Formats: sequence, C-alpha cells, structure tokens
Amino acid sequence: MQTSSTARPRDWLKQESRRVRTPVSWAIGLGLASGVLLILQATLLAHVADGAIFQGTPLATLWPAFAGMLAILLVRAGLTYAVERCAFAAAATVKLAIRDRLMRQLEALGLAWQRDTQTGDIVNSVTDGVEHLEAYYARYLPQTALAALIPLAILAVILPIDWVSGLILLVTAPLIPVFMIFIGKGAEKLNQRQWRRMGRLSGHFLDALQGLTTLKVFNLGRREARLIERLSDDYRASTMKVLRLAFVSSLVLEFLATVSIAMVAVLIGFRLLWGELGFEAGFLVLLLAPEFYLPLRNMGSVYHARMEALGAAERIVELLDTPARPWSGTRRDVLTPGEPPRVALEGLSYAYPGGVQALSDIDLSIAPGETLAIVGPSGAGKSTLALLLLGLLRAEAGRLAVNDVALDELDIDTWRESLAWVPQQPRLFFGTVRDNLCLGRDDIDDAALWRSLEQAQAKSLVADLPQGLDTPLGERGVRLSGGEAQRLAIARALVREATFVVADEVSAHLDSDNERALVEALEALGQGRSLVIIAHRLATVRHADRIVVLDGGRIREQGSHEALMAAGGLYARLVAGADGEVPA
Repeated sequence: MQTSSTARPRDWLKQESRRVRTPVSWAIGLGLASGVLLILQATLLAHVADGAIFQGTPLATLWPAFAGMLAILLVRAGLTYAVERCAFAAAATVKLAIRDRLMRQLEALGLAWQRDTQTGDIVNSVTDGVEHLEAYYARYLPQTALAALIPLAILAVILPIDWVSGLILLVTAPLIPVFMIFIGKGAEKLNQRQWRRMGRLSGHFLDALQGLTTLKVFNLGRREARLIERLSDDYRASTMKVLRLAFVSSLVLEFLATVSIAMVAVLIGFRLLWGELGFEAGFLVLLLAPEFYLPLRNMGSVYHARMEALGAAERIVELLDTPARPWSGTRRDVLTPGEPPRVALEGLSYAYPGGVQALSDIDLSIAPGETLAIVGPSGAGKSTLALLLLGLLRAEAGRLAVNDVALDELDIDTWRESLAWVPQQPRLFFGTVRDNLCLGRDDIDDAALWRSLEQAQAKSLVADLPQGLDTPLGERGVRLSGGEAQRLAIARALVREATFVVADEVSAHLDSDNERALVEALEALGQGRSLVIIAHRLATVRHADRIVVLDGGRIREQGSHEALMAAGGLYARLVAGADGEVPA
C-alpha cells in the first residue's frame, strides 16, 4: 500500500509523539528554565559592565553579581544535561515502541508477504529508518517549542527597555519560520525520494552480498557492481540536492538573523551616542538580541531532522498499514507441558497472494506421538502444509485444531513454545555452536547439549571442531556442509524439548552417508514427540507410522509404506521413480 501524500507520515509522527509527551514536556520546560536563566545572566552582566565602566562601582560591591553569574552558568550546564537526557529518553522510547510494532507487523504479515518484498528494504526501514526518527523526537520537537517560548520571554524583557529594538525583533522574527515552511515544501519531496532510493540500494546490495558466490560463478560480478554503482550515484545525486537545499536554507536563515542583529546594534549605537538610551539598557539589548534569534536558528538547523523523519516514516507507515491477520487467541490452558498434542486439520485450504491455490480441503489428523511422513511431487503443497502447522501461514478456509481447540483461539506464543522446526536449509546464526543449540533455552547445561548432539549423530562432528561447543560457525553456518548443518538443526530441536516437530525435506540433495546419519537422527527426534516429515527421499519415509501423499494441493492417499505400495497408486509410482521425486 503506497502512501500517496506527505500528510499521512506527518500525522503519524505527531500521533507517535503522544507516547513521549512527558519526557518531551520536561525537555521543553527545562530548556525554557535555561532560557530564563540566560536572561538573568545577561542582566547581571550588563549591570556589572555598567557599574565597572561608567558608574565607578567598587569591585567588592560587584562580587555578588559575579558569583551569581557563575552559579547561573553551572545551573544552566546542569539544565542542558537534563534536557539532553529527557530528549534521549523520548527518542529511545519511541524507537523501541516502533521497532516492536514493526517486528510484530512483519510476523503478522507472514512469509507469503515477505516473498514479494526485498529483504534489504525491510531491514533498512527497521534499522536506519527508525534511527532517523530519533532526531525528530529528541531535537526537533523540543526545539520547535523553545523557538517560540524563549524569544517571547526575551521580547518581554526588551520591549519595556527599548521598544524600537523590540519592534525590529518582532517584525523580523516571523520571517525565519515562514521561509523554513516555504523551503520545507520542496525538501519533504526530496527527502522521501531520497529514502526510496536508499531502500532500493539497500535491497540490491543485500541481494548481491547474499548471492556473491552465484554472481562470481556466472561471471556477473562486474554487471552487479555497475548496477550498484548506478544506484549509488542516483542516491548521491539525490543527497546532494537535499544538501544544497539545506545549505541555501541555512544561509538565508543566518543572513536574516545577522542583518536583524546588525540593525538593532546600529540603532542602539546611534541612540547611545545621542543620549537617548542608557548603557546598561543598550548593552542588555545587545546581549539578548543574538539569543533572541538563536532558538530560531537552532530550529533551522534541526529542521532537516523533520525532513529525514518524514522520508523514513513514509516506508514505516506503509509497512504498518499493510493488511495483516495477526493471531489474537489468548488461551494458554490447551497444551500440557511434555505431552505431544493431538492436531487435526479439517477442510483446510490456502492460496498464496495472486490466487495460486496451494492446498484444498485438507482433512488430516495427527495423533500424539505419531511420526507422519508427507510426500508428493514438487508443488504438491507439502511445504505450505508445514508452514500452516507451524503457524507461519494462516489458512484461508477450514480449521486447524490443537487438542480439539482451534489454533485461532490459542495464544500463538504458547503453541510455538511446543514447536521445533528443521527446515531443508536450516538457519544457523552468526555465533558459536552453543549459541545456535541454545536458541530459546538459557537453562541448558553442557551435558544435555552433548546428549542431544549424540542423538542427532552430531557429537563427533562438534567434538572435532577446534573449540568444540564454543567454535564460531560464521553467518549461515558457512563452516559446515549441508548434512552437518541438518544434524545440528536436529540437535537444536532435541535441546528445545519440543513436543511437536516439523522436518521439511531434510534429506534432499544429501549423499548416502549423511542421509543414513539423518535417518538415525530423525528416529531419535521422533521418540516421545509428534514428528511431521516433509520428504523427497524414501529413506526418511520408511520408519514413519503413516505416509500421506499430496498432489495438486489435495490428499490423494495415505497409509503405511507396505499398504501404499500394495495399492499401486501415486506413492508406488513415486517410489518407482516415475516422477523422479522419491527414488527407491
């Protein structure tokens, strides 16, 4: 869903500011107190200068004023620190809340939506996009209020002393925000365009980085480098336009402020010369005039934070507004810890975005502790069924029940706490073997880890690594072969002590030695828990309690290996190698 105008990101930023109203209000209040103390400090300085230069006041009499200025200086330093702390707290609160909502939204959108979206663009929005909101809440919002309050306080002091200077300040001050608004109209569009280019660049760069080996093998590295170079150059040109606009804006703001201060200084100088104004009053006005424009100039310097926030918010709002079907169940009393659940699929159907029907009218029951194998030709819907069981996809029609309670009624986190997943290409994260085995378990000891590794036929594999359990694996487990990664994933499922496990085509494309080790590991994994095996290879199917054959998104037959072979149907043809999917 594309955001058609800048109004929605702007309104969204304002809505999010409500959650940090308290720290922002404190930042504004403390900043205003610092401004009032600045006025008092300037008043004391003007009094000391007039007394020392023109009135001949003894220095002993002026010491209290010096002490007062020093005390004010220290208090203002403390207030400045407190303002920074409040602003930081506001920004941190907003960033944490928005990242949490984004992650929940991405989880609710599911895998089907993510397949049509560049990962780099999503990562860019969740990381850099949210970071670009910090300056808006920590700098821009407090400074906007202070740009109005502090000049008003200074004007209230100057007008009774020198109405001419006050009038100059009153007339010239509105020119700065008016000019900023005028410039801002073009800057918003430029920043949003720049952010979209950044998203495309991030997506292409991450794709190229992840597929670097493939690009090198096909000798396409230079072509991809030229593409990234072109995207980078587009982003550079867009950035330069924004910087040029920011430079011109800052130049005009400084010019207006400088000319206004010069006008005040010239008029005060003439009136001092003509005797129409006392030195103390004139000096005080000269001290306060730059401070009158300083909050306005500071607002100009942080105005780009608003532009960047609008650019980042456009993509964030788009992500948050994408229609999703979040899990809303709350029941936690359905599952018994340590006991495999009874799972039933009743008339289950699912279609991917675009209308591709993956499953139709699936009726299937999985008994507690049963090992169920699901086989079928490519595109039969096997992996889709696995994702539905895991709660990573939601059925379009029908019912998925756990212990006779619809999954929609369960607290999804409670269901997932009883699950483990061993995909065809297991995700091993950057870290050590121990880190990858202990996902979701902080209370496991080394003895339990080694037992799980032994059951998964991976004990000798880990023992032979240079640092054993503490050996770094690298991103995606680059130090391991496919079969070794599979066995570690099975060990991870054993460590988790899940009661319902889904293994998706774990033996595909493996050699015979790795396949035998995996079969033994799967048999261990199926002890005392429900196990669903999505299989291409017969070796992982023979030991299953029951085999379900899918084709065209429907269940065609089911039964034991012997019964299905005797029936001479699709399963028997697959075993005979007719479709090349389940060779004997």
